[in-house]
Amino acid sequence: MRRLGTGIGWRPEIADAVERMPGIDWVEAVAENVCPGHLPDSLLRLRERGVTVIPHGVSLGLGDAERPDAGRLAALAERAEALGSPLVTEHIAFVRAGGPLTASPRLEAGHLLPVPRTRDALDVLCENVRIAQDALPVPLAVENIAALIAWPGEEMTEGQFLYELADRTGVRLLIDVANLHTNHVNRGEDPAKALAELPLEAIAYVHVAGGFERDGVWHDSHAHPVPRPVLDILTDLASRVSPPGVLLERDENFPEPAELERELGTIRAAVEAGEEQRALTGSCSSTGKRSATGTGMGTGAGTGTGDESAPPASEPGPAALDEATRQRLGLAQAALLSALVAGTPVPEGFDRVRLGVQSRALAAKRADVVAKVAPELPLILGSGYRTAFLAYAQGHAMHGGYRQDALDFAEETLLGGRLTEGRARRELRRWWLDRSGPAPRPKSRLGQVGRVGRTLIRR
Repeated sequence: MRRLGTGIGWRPEIADAVERMPGIDWVEAVAENVCPGHLPDSLLRLRERGVTVIPHGVSLGLGDAERPDAGRLAALAERAEALGSPLVTEHIAFVRAGGPLTASPRLEAGHLLPVPRTRDALDVLCENVRIAQDALPVPLAVENIAALIAWPGEEMTEGQFLYELADRTGVRLLIDVANLHTNHVNRGEDPAKALAELPLEAIAYVHVAGGFERDGVWHDSHAHPVPRPVLDILTDLASRVSPPGVLLERDENFPEPAELERELGTIRAAVEAGEEQRALTGSCSSTGKRSATGTGMGTGAGTGTGDESAPPASEPGPAALDEATRQRLGLAQAALLSALVAGTPVPEGFDRVRLGVQSRALAAKRADVVAKVAPELPLILGSGYRTAFLAYAQGHAMHGGYRQDALDFAEETLLGGRLTEGRARRELRRWWLDRSGPAPRPKSRLGQVGRVGRTLIRR
């Protein structure tokens, strides 16, 4: 596997600082925030200096019951080619549910949600990963996620689930040690056991990030310093294998550049401590035993980089996935997501308290992201924006991404009578009309109420 070294998540807010930081070997950019035809000047300068740039997807939904969307895959491939990346990364998560597969309304989480560690979910995930690998021009690596909730009736540990996924598909793994810590606090899972069960030779690189604990729940915020327990897990991993790359993630609440550099130094020290332990114990970089039914790791993506070995030609390909398996998973995911974002009953076996925490976290994230993609809304509504949005989110699930969510929120605020006549209402009405077009959108509330609703908004 290609050696990457030490990296940091590239974000527009810290772009200048990243360019000036010493010892940055590579960066990772959120794929959905990069336009291939208009790459940020900062990324172009980094590439010219020989700094590797890797696109990190957040919306593909490899763990969804449905097959990956061809348009999203094409967009991810386009970004990899535009950035000259050696690989692309995504998450082992589901992000949307419902639709034709389950004959129910399509819902979006706006967040990465855990897939159940069951045979059905693994079979679906493996086929989705293979579809993605075939569509991408470079190898794919997938990341373990943090979770507030656990599915009832799981059949595998996280380590076993990841091992089988890598063994059956040849996909590389992006191991987030902060997420292992999150799942330790929230789900009682032992990070050391997970590391012991992983196929360490499949690791593409490692994520490190900060968070905070509140009322016994760990929130993977990416907005706080990296805590000692996360660094200890990183040291444990480095004592087992030399990670090809380690990257610091920070998404908001950015500190001064000197503080980021100190965190990078602490991360390097944690890796060096693990490497010293490995040198003393003579640990190897492989877990050894492979699953009895797997095809062995080594299949890459598409054209790849040429350093992946294909499985023997004599081995049979994967069996076609029964569509009923996708439907079973789809129904379970739709029931959970509906409970989280639409207020329907909590599915049997889930922790109601934890689902409440997750539901509020999803609503809060929606409010934050909508404020970023439509910054005019907080300016128009002032201090009342967040309260108004959270009230809206309680009864309105997200159906078409964050930009559509912003339009739907503005529409509901105008139609619902929550905003009395005045400057704020006039500005919100003007903002909505400028972005929604002269005619009501299909299937929107305006489309349902027709000219009457249109008249209400124009008042």
